[in-house]
Amino acid sequence: MRPLAGLNRQNVLRESLAGVTLLAIAVPLNIGYAQIAGLPATAGLYALILPAVLYALTVSSRQVVASPDAAAAALVAASLGGLAVAGHSDYITLALAQALIVGGMFVLAAFFRLGFLADFLSKPILVGFVGGLALDILVSQVAKMLGVHIDSGAEFVDKLTALFGGLGTVNGWAVLISLGSLAVLIVGRRLAPSVPWALVVLIAATLVIVLAGAERLGVSVLGHVDAGPPTLTWPVIEWTQWLQLVPSAIALTVVTMGEGLLVSRSYGEKRGYRTSPDRDLLAFGVANLGAGVSGGFAVGSSTSRTAAMDQAGSRTQLPSLVAAAGTLLLLVFGTALLEDIPSPAIGAIVAVAVFPLLGIREFAVLWGQDRFEFAVGAVCFLGSVLIGPIAGIVIAFVLAVVNVVRRAANPAIDILAADGDPHASLLQAAPEGEETAPGVVVIRLAAPLFFANSGTFESAVHRAVEASRPSHVVLDLEAVTDVDVTGADSWRAVQTYVHSQSADLSLTRVRPGIRDRLAHFGLLDRVRIFDTNRAAIAALSRDGAAHERG
Repeated sequence: MRPLAGLNRQNVLRESLAGVTLLAIAVPLNIGYAQIAGLPATAGLYALILPAVLYALTVSSRQVVASPDAAAAALVAASLGGLAVAGHSDYITLALAQALIVGGMFVLAAFFRLGFLADFLSKPILVGFVGGLALDILVSQVAKMLGVHIDSGAEFVDKLTALFGGLGTVNGWAVLISLGSLAVLIVGRRLAPSVPWALVVLIAATLVIVLAGAERLGVSVLGHVDAGPPTLTWPVIEWTQWLQLVPSAIALTVVTMGEGLLVSRSYGEKRGYRTSPDRDLLAFGVANLGAGVSGGFAVGSSTSRTAAMDQAGSRTQLPSLVAAAGTLLLLVFGTALLEDIPSPAIGAIVAVAVFPLLGIREFAVLWGQDRFEFAVGAVCFLGSVLIGPIAGIVIAFVLAVVNVVRRAANPAIDILAADGDPHASLLQAAPEGEETAPGVVVIRLAAPLFFANSGTFESAVHRAVEASRPSHVVLDLEAVTDVDVTGADSWRAVQTYVHSQSADLSLTRVRPGIRDRLAHFGLLDRVRIFDTNRAAIAALSRDGAAHERG
């Protein structure tokens, strides 16, 4: 996993050209995302330089592109809006500090190998959470496209109210620019997907504004952009402000972790190279630390740009380095070219990029596959929109835990049936009320025994014993990988109940670790252990026959 793995003389030209394409895609999007975050355009451009270089030289994935994305920008705006005024120097300083905290959390997550936490954000949760953020962003972009002025840092309901209330101030030229931009972006992508249509839109719309005059048309433009490369800095804020940024930094870290590791793994499997989750977490960490000291803001993985690079044939991180160099040249020599970019064109570009994140297709699939999963996604969507993204991520985690516990609380607990084949394993469930063999019931618990399913376990054993009144109860523990304190108490209750019914308790297929765990809890007294279910049935049947003859 050396830096720039996969780069060679044969593909260096193709990778370099892909970098030019990435530059054309990233510049307009990052300007738009910076505006969503309430930051100057330079913050989005700075994030394409040092953070991208550090990430490209550290990450294990050969293709994932690191950059601020729509979800991160919305989280930044929502979390900082109550602490400072968007665009003010204090607001920018807080954004830098937030990126540093995110970077530190990623480095710690890599050190302690906490990548598994990303698995708590299931697909429905991510679809709902990101979809809610996307809807919030779209309201702001629609306002830009109509020429209506609203507070982009306000709550969703307030922004929606302001948008409808301002419809009487719609600017016709802004609407024309927006419609033309949308037409070029949507139709152009269908006809020639490889063309950077966002850049084409920016150039064409800017020419219209320059030739016609922004003031005469009444269309707002990007305005002055500071020239020069990013400078290294350190945010100086009160320690209480650092603490206020921690919850939002956790949300940014979790969302980036969940999406970034998934994208990295999927492209690694698709293109046949190894990836390391811990290495990827470290890469996100150094990228965000780089953003925090160079004037950027929180950085995550860009799914759309990664897909664009994959379609362009890129299989290395060289395009990110090329795009970083191109952005640096733009900042040094070309910021004057950015000043007359019309806001409606930026709004159209961001709207087209964000619209797929609404998850309409994904929600339709969830509705057809699993109504409960659909409900989980819908609650996350509504929570993110109506309560806010920080509260939304809390709701997402609570729902994730509830979903896990709900599934774990109802594991498969079967009475196994013997099929007469002495060489076959006992795998099939028997009809309720039947014995596995005369006087013997084999019960299989297909999950760890812990607090969430201990009651279910007890009830299942009671039903099996009451239905067939066996002399021997056998627990098949092959699928049991752990027993907690509550599960141990439930086990003791089961032992007491089985013995009270004049039966004995035996175990089969016990994992070595579980055997030690059961012994630690003192649960193996008066318990026989067999290697297989058939060995248990054979021995216990002989014991029963001998007892009858006696």
